[in-house]
Amino acid sequence: MSSSIPFERYDEEFLSLTEQVTSKLRPLDPSTASSTSLPPTAEADVKMAHNLLLQADDLLKQMGLEARGVDDAAVKRDLLAKVRVCKTRLANLRDDYESAKNHIDRSSLGLNEDIELGGRNGSNNSGGGRNRTNGSKERLLSNTDTLQSQSDTLANARSIMAETEGVALEITEELGRHRETISSAHGRVRQVTGMTNRARRIVQSMSRREVQQKLILYGVAGTIVLVFLMLIYGMFKA
Repeated sequence: MSSSIPFERYDEEFLSLTEQVTSKLRPLDPSTASSTSLPPTAEADVKMAHNLLLQADDLLKQMGLEARGVDDAAVKRDLLAKVRVCKTRLANLRDDYESAKNHIDRSSLGLNEDIELGGRNGSNNSGGGRNRTNGSKERLLSNTDTLQSQSDTLANARSIMAETEGVALEITEELGRHRETISSAHGRVRQVTGMTNRARRIVQSMSRREVQQKLILYGVAGTIVLVFLMLIYGMFKA
């Protein structure tokens, strides 16, 4: 388990970074914060959150490398599962960051438009000017909505990519296990083949010895028959 110690340190640092991002984005949550209740440091907070997200992304890449470099298959599988959880958390924080950034942009846009509209009303401008201002504001808001939709699409794409990468890692691990199984099977086949070859050589050696023994028996039997015939011939001659 000593090989997983650097990973645990990375995991703790990643948790610290994500907690800092959450603390920076919480006051900027569009569901709880209104355009008039944003803190004075909203823009600085969202920039800080962006920098923290970049650091977390780099750290997550290092965590992935560390996890894939572990030799123990069980430990490696657990560490890669943690990496996938961290990727999901990071993707969610990116979504929160985009929502907070768009909320700040909307708030700044609305405030500037209100100031401009108030100045024009104080100067007794014509109704046509106010209509043009309202039209510009609506177009800008529409563009902001479009950008938000595109940001959501990109966030979803990042999430899908993270899930795809996780599946690819699982497939790679499964292929690695299959490769180990196949290698082990090949090793057993080679052992069986070696045993078969040795058995074949033993059988061949036994066959040769059997042939030699038969030849010897035939020779002894022939000699006995020849001696017997010679004895009978001698007896008849006598």
